[in-house]
Amino acid sequence: MKTTGNTILITGGSAGIGLEFAKAFAAKGNHVIITGRNEERLQKAAAQLTNVTPIVYDVVDKQATDELVTRLENEFPDLNVVINNAGKAAYYHLDGDQDAATLAEEEITTNYLAIIRLNQKLLPLLKKADEAAIVTVSSIAGLVPNHFLPTYAASKAALHSYTQSLRIALGKSTNVKVFEILPPLVDTEFSAEIGGATNGIPAKQVADELVEAFENNTYEILTGRTADVFNLFLSNPTAALQAMNPGVELQTA
Repeated sequence: MKTTGNTILITGGSAGIGLEFAKAFAAKGNHVIITGRNEERLQKAAAQLTNVTPIVYDVVDKQATDELVTRLENEFPDLNVVINNAGKAAYYHLDGDQDAATLAEEEITTNYLAIIRLNQKLLPLLKKADEAAIVTVSSIAGLVPNHFLPTYAASKAALHSYTQSLRIALGKSTNVKVFEILPPLVDTEFSAEIGGATNGIPAKQVADELVEAFENNTYEILTGRTADVFNLFLSNPTAALQAMNPGVELQTA
Protein backbone atom coordinates (compact mmCIF):
# COMPACT_ATOMS: atom_id res chain seq x y z
CA MET A 1 0.00 0.00 0.00
CA LYS A 2 1.45 3.38 -0.93
CA THR A 3 2.23 5.79 1.91
CA THR A 4 2.28 9.05 -0.05
CA GLY A 5 -0.26 10.82 -2.22
CA ASN A 6 -3.26 9.44 -0.37
CA THR A 7 -6.39 11.22 0.81
CA ILE A 8 -6.98 9.81 4.28
CA LEU A 9 -9.99 10.07 6.60
CA ILE A 10 -9.11 9.57 10.29
CA THR A 11 -12.02 9.42 12.74
CA GLY A 12 -11.16 10.52 16.25
CA GLY A 13 -8.18 12.38 14.85
CA SER A 14 -8.02 15.26 17.31
CA ALA A 15 -6.00 13.55 20.05
CA GLY A 16 -4.09 10.45 21.10
CA ILE A 17 -3.42 7.73 18.56
CA GLY A 18 -5.62 9.41 15.94
CA LEU A 19 -3.61 12.63 16.06
CA GLU A 20 -0.36 10.67 15.78
CA PHE A 21 -1.76 8.87 12.73
CA ALA A 22 -2.54 12.27 11.23
CA LYS A 23 0.95 13.62 11.97
CA ALA A 24 2.66 10.54 10.53
CA PHE A 25 0.70 10.48 7.28
CA ALA A 26 0.65 14.27 6.79
CA ALA A 27 4.44 14.28 7.12
CA LYS A 28 4.66 11.83 4.22
CA GLY A 29 2.74 14.05 1.80
CA ASN A 30 -0.80 12.78 2.27
CA HIS A 31 -3.91 14.93 2.67
CA VAL A 32 -5.51 14.04 6.01
CA ILE A 33 -9.10 14.65 7.00
CA ILE A 34 -9.50 14.46 10.77
CA THR A 35 -12.81 14.24 12.59
CA GLY A 36 -13.86 14.71 16.20
CA ARG A 37 -16.87 15.77 18.23
CA ASN A 38 -15.26 18.81 19.89
CA GLU A 39 -14.64 21.65 17.43
CA GLU A 40 -12.19 23.55 19.64
CA ARG A 41 -10.08 20.45 20.20
CA LEU A 42 -10.28 19.59 16.52
CA GLN A 43 -9.03 23.02 15.46
CA LYS A 44 -6.13 22.82 17.92
CA ALA A 45 -5.14 19.49 16.40
CA ALA A 46 -5.43 20.84 12.86
CA ALA A 47 -3.11 23.71 13.77
CA GLN A 48 -0.35 21.14 14.38
CA LEU A 49 -0.69 19.68 10.88
CA THR A 50 -0.17 20.59 7.26
CA ASN A 51 -2.44 19.61 4.38
CA VAL A 52 -5.33 18.87 6.75
CA THR A 53 -9.10 19.30 6.73
CA PRO A 54 -10.87 19.17 10.14
CA ILE A 55 -14.53 18.12 10.19
CA VAL A 56 -16.73 18.03 13.29
CA TYR A 57 -18.38 14.61 13.29
CA ASP A 58 -19.83 12.14 15.79
CA VAL A 59 -19.48 8.58 14.50
CA VAL A 60 -22.61 7.34 16.31
CA ASP A 61 -24.88 9.93 14.63
CA LYS A 62 -26.43 8.21 11.61
CA GLN A 63 -27.54 11.44 9.95
CA ALA A 64 -24.09 12.96 10.48
CA THR A 65 -22.57 9.89 8.85
CA ASP A 66 -24.74 10.34 5.78
CA GLU A 67 -23.80 14.02 5.63
CA LEU A 68 -20.10 13.24 6.02
CA VAL A 69 -20.17 10.66 3.25
CA THR A 70 -21.95 13.10 0.91
CA ARG A 71 -19.38 15.79 1.67
CA LEU A 72 -16.50 13.41 1.05
CA GLU A 73 -17.99 12.30 -2.25
CA ASN A 74 -18.40 15.91 -3.36
CA GLU A 75 -15.26 17.55 -1.98
CA PHE A 76 -12.80 14.66 -1.72
CA PRO A 77 -13.56 12.23 -4.56
CA ASP A 78 -9.97 10.96 -4.36
CA LEU A 79 -10.48 9.61 -0.84
CA ASN A 80 -8.77 6.22 -0.73
CA VAL A 81 -7.94 5.49 2.93
CA VAL A 82 -10.25 5.29 5.95
CA ILE A 83 -8.75 4.88 9.42
CA ASN A 84 -11.49 3.96 11.90
CA ASN A 85 -9.91 5.25 15.08
CA ALA A 86 -12.74 6.82 17.12
CA GLY A 87 -13.52 4.74 20.18
CA LYS A 88 -15.15 4.66 23.59
CA ALA A 89 -14.19 2.77 26.74
CA ALA A 90 -15.76 2.31 30.17
CA TYR A 91 -13.59 1.16 33.07
CA TYR A 92 -15.61 -0.86 35.59
CA HIS A 93 -16.26 -4.36 36.98
CA LEU A 94 -19.08 -6.71 36.04
CA ASP A 95 -20.18 -6.97 39.66
CA GLY A 96 -23.62 -5.40 39.36
CA ASP A 97 -22.73 -1.97 40.76
CA GLN A 98 -22.89 -0.24 37.36
CA ASP A 99 -25.24 -0.46 34.39
CA ALA A 100 -23.24 -2.82 32.23
CA ALA A 101 -25.93 -3.02 29.56
CA THR A 102 -25.95 0.74 28.97
CA LEU A 103 -22.16 0.98 28.97
CA ALA A 104 -21.90 -1.98 26.60
CA GLU A 105 -24.46 -0.46 24.24
CA GLU A 106 -22.43 2.75 24.03
CA GLU A 107 -19.19 0.85 23.38
CA ILE A 108 -20.67 -1.53 20.83
CA THR A 109 -22.27 1.37 18.97
CA THR A 110 -19.07 3.43 18.86
CA ASN A 111 -16.43 0.73 18.53
CA TYR A 112 -18.26 -1.65 16.22
CA LEU A 113 -21.61 -0.72 14.65
CA ALA A 114 -20.59 2.83 13.68
CA ILE A 115 -17.49 1.47 11.96
CA ILE A 116 -19.49 -1.00 9.91
CA ARG A 117 -21.89 1.77 8.89
CA LEU A 118 -19.17 4.20 7.81
CA ASN A 119 -17.12 1.58 5.96
CA GLN A 120 -20.17 0.29 4.10
CA LYS A 121 -21.17 3.77 2.96
CA LEU A 122 -17.65 4.65 1.83
CA LEU A 123 -16.88 1.43 -0.02
CA PRO A 124 -18.29 2.66 -3.36
CA LEU A 125 -15.93 5.66 -3.20
CA LEU A 126 -12.94 3.56 -2.12
CA LYS A 127 -13.50 1.05 -4.90
CA LYS A 128 -13.04 3.83 -7.47
CA ALA A 129 -9.44 4.40 -6.36
CA ASP A 130 -6.51 2.61 -7.97
CA GLU A 131 -5.36 1.58 -4.49
CA ALA A 132 -7.36 1.91 -1.29
CA ALA A 133 -7.34 0.82 2.33
CA ILE A 134 -9.61 0.45 5.32
CA VAL A 135 -7.95 0.42 8.74
CA THR A 136 -9.55 -0.65 12.00
CA VAL A 137 -8.00 0.11 15.37
CA SER A 138 -8.89 -2.72 17.72
CA SER A 139 -6.97 -3.71 20.84
CA ILE A 140 -4.98 -6.30 22.71
CA ALA A 141 -8.17 -6.65 24.76
CA GLY A 142 -9.97 -7.86 21.66
CA LEU A 143 -7.77 -10.98 21.77
CA VAL A 144 -7.63 -11.53 25.54
CA PRO A 145 -9.93 -9.48 27.81
CA ASN A 146 -9.02 -7.40 30.83
CA HIS A 147 -11.53 -7.33 33.67
CA PHE A 148 -11.31 -3.53 33.99
CA LEU A 149 -12.59 -3.23 30.40
CA PRO A 150 -15.13 -6.04 30.12
CA THR A 151 -17.53 -4.76 27.49
CA TYR A 152 -14.90 -2.65 25.72
CA ALA A 153 -12.95 -5.87 25.24
CA ALA A 154 -16.07 -7.55 23.86
CA SER A 155 -16.62 -4.69 21.38
CA LYS A 156 -13.03 -4.95 20.19
CA ALA A 157 -13.33 -8.73 19.85
CA ALA A 158 -16.34 -8.12 17.60
CA LEU A 159 -14.34 -5.54 15.62
CA HIS A 160 -11.47 -8.00 15.21
CA SER A 161 -13.80 -10.66 13.85
CA TYR A 162 -15.54 -8.19 11.53
CA THR A 163 -12.21 -6.96 10.19
CA GLN A 164 -11.13 -10.47 9.29
CA SER A 165 -14.43 -11.10 7.53
CA LEU A 166 -14.18 -7.79 5.67
CA ARG A 167 -10.66 -8.67 4.50
CA ILE A 168 -11.92 -11.99 3.16
CA ALA A 169 -14.96 -10.39 1.51
CA LEU A 170 -12.95 -7.74 -0.31
CA GLY A 171 -10.11 -10.16 -1.01
CA LYS A 172 -8.49 -10.06 -4.42
CA SER A 173 -11.70 -9.03 -6.19
CA THR A 174 -11.32 -5.39 -5.14
CA ASN A 175 -8.53 -2.86 -4.77
CA VAL A 176 -9.36 -2.25 -1.09
CA LYS A 177 -6.85 -3.61 1.41
CA VAL A 178 -7.96 -4.15 4.99
CA PHE A 179 -5.54 -3.46 7.84
CA GLU A 180 -6.04 -3.95 11.57
CA ILE A 181 -3.76 -2.57 14.25
CA LEU A 182 -4.08 -4.01 17.75
CA PRO A 183 -2.34 -1.75 20.29
CA PRO A 184 -1.64 -2.69 23.89
CA LEU A 185 -1.96 -0.04 26.60
CA VAL A 186 -0.98 3.31 25.08
CA ASP A 187 0.08 6.51 26.83
CA THR A 188 -2.89 8.74 25.93
CA GLU A 189 -5.57 10.70 27.77
CA PHE A 190 -7.95 7.92 26.70
CA SER A 191 -6.10 5.38 28.87
CA ALA A 192 -4.90 7.63 31.68
CA GLU A 193 -7.40 6.15 34.15
CA ILE A 194 -5.87 2.67 33.89
CA GLY A 195 -2.19 3.64 33.96
CA GLY A 196 -1.43 4.60 30.38
CA ALA A 197 1.08 7.23 31.44
CA THR A 198 3.05 4.72 33.49
CA ASN A 199 2.76 1.49 31.50
CA GLY A 200 1.62 2.51 28.04
CA ILE A 201 3.66 2.66 24.86
CA PRO A 202 3.93 6.03 23.03
CA ALA A 203 1.08 6.78 20.63
CA LYS A 204 3.70 7.69 18.02
CA GLN A 205 4.93 4.08 18.07
CA VAL A 206 1.47 2.88 17.06
CA ALA A 207 1.35 5.38 14.18
CA ASP A 208 4.84 4.53 12.98
CA GLU A 209 3.99 0.82 12.95
CA LEU A 210 0.88 1.47 10.85
CA VAL A 211 2.95 3.37 8.28
CA GLU A 212 5.44 0.49 8.23
CA ALA A 213 2.59 -1.97 7.80
CA PHE A 214 1.37 0.00 4.77
CA GLU A 215 4.84 -0.19 3.28
CA ASN A 216 5.04 -3.96 3.77
CA ASN A 217 1.37 -4.90 3.29
CA THR A 218 1.23 -6.33 6.81
CA TYR A 219 -2.49 -6.57 7.36
CA GLU A 220 -2.62 -7.53 11.05
CA ILE A 221 -0.32 -5.42 13.21
CA LEU A 222 0.37 -6.79 16.68
CA THR A 223 1.93 -3.74 18.30
CA GLY A 224 4.24 -3.95 21.30
CA ARG A 225 3.09 -6.35 24.03
CA THR A 226 0.16 -7.51 21.91
CA ALA A 227 2.40 -9.90 19.98
CA ASP A 228 3.60 -11.55 23.21
CA VAL A 229 0.07 -11.94 24.58
CA PHE A 230 -1.19 -13.34 21.27
CA ASN A 231 1.61 -15.92 21.11
CA LEU A 232 0.96 -16.90 24.73
CA PHE A 233 -2.74 -17.25 23.97
CA LEU A 234 -1.98 -19.67 21.13
CA SER A 235 0.03 -21.93 23.45
CA ASN A 236 -1.76 -21.42 26.77
CA PRO A 237 -5.06 -19.44 26.80
CA THR A 238 -5.35 -19.55 30.60
CA ALA A 239 -1.85 -18.13 31.03
CA ALA A 240 -2.65 -15.37 28.57
CA LEU A 241 -5.82 -14.49 30.49
CA GLN A 242 -3.83 -14.39 33.72
CA ALA A 243 -1.20 -12.17 32.09
CA MET A 244 -3.91 -9.70 31.08
CA ASN A 245 -5.42 -9.80 34.58
CA PRO A 246 -2.46 -9.89 36.98
CA GLY A 247 -3.26 -10.42 40.64
CA VAL A 248 -6.73 -11.77 39.87
CA GLU A 249 -7.68 -15.30 40.90
CA LEU A 250 -9.20 -17.02 37.90
CA GLN A 251 -11.95 -19.61 38.05
CA THR A 252 -10.45 -22.68 36.42
CA ALA A 253 -11.47 -26.31 36.20
